[in-house]
Amino acid sequence: MKIRFTKMHGLGNDFVVLDAIHQNFVPTPAQARFLADRHFGIGCDQILVVERASTPGVDFRYRIFNADGGEVEQCGNGARCFVRFVHEQGLTDKREIRVETQSGLITLRLEADGQVTVNMGAPRFLAAEIPFDSKTDAVVQALSVADAQIDISVVSMGNPHAVQVVADVDAAPVARLGPLIESHPRFPRRVNAGFMQIVDRHAIRLRVHERGAGETLACGTGACAAVVAGIRRGLLDSPVRVTTRGGDLSIAWGGAAGNAGNMAETRQPVMMTGPASTVFSAEIQLPNNLT
Repeated sequence: MKIRFTKMHGLGNDFVVLDAIHQNFVPTPAQARFLADRHFGIGCDQILVVERASTPGVDFRYRIFNADGGEVEQCGNGARCFVRFVHEQGLTDKREIRVETQSGLITLRLEADGQVTVNMGAPRFLAAEIPFDSKTDAVVQALSVADAQIDISVVSMGNPHAVQVVADVDAAPVARLGPLIESHPRFPRRVNAGFMQIVDRHAIRLRVHERGAGETLACGTGACAAVVAGIRRGLLDSPVRVTTRGGDLSIAWGGAAGNAGNMAETRQPVMMTGPASTVFSAEIQLPNNLT
């Protein structure tokens, strides 16, 4: 089977984007793993699938498959690539579109300067919504990992995140602790592990170990989750520049520092602005033995 794809990236977080409107194809887990394989396939962190919307008044449906073949709820860098893709492919001429995801509706806007702004919706903090096995919904939670205890903040941006503050993000044990946090039994659906260094009240540095993909050069939802966690902990003020290994994102959130217990303050949407780039488009022949 031959399929057409476009390779894209948002700050080095790379994607294989598939138009499932003009070609009848959504990858199986095995096919997704093949496409994501950097030796035998195309190579990517996630596969993004563009489908027709099933809800009136919504422009598209957006599906995300991780490199391990699992389908996930949300991807911020992928969302920015999504809106650029549908414009470049002539699927819409609207500058602002509404897209349905597994975690709900998001709004994407292509700016005049080529940047993309995504309304990521309101973050969620209740342990049951993450989901996270905890008797409290405290802003800071203790987690036992590798015979040590770390402090994390759990946030859902449509997908689960565990954010910890580190002194030096370059020296952070991402490769060692990331997989352990991702598969920790207190996260029944696994979790993205964020390592955040505070630069000042409007700037952080960030590394993220993504579930099903490992460490990526950037993580859009991880950037949103880190900023939200930092604001709730009284460490940051909106807007915040998030510097990843792939580049910078701008994250704005209306939640006020010091109001972590006031849930009315936390229901405002997180706005993410950053670049999205197309690398190339081509066709690939899928092996016949993949089902």
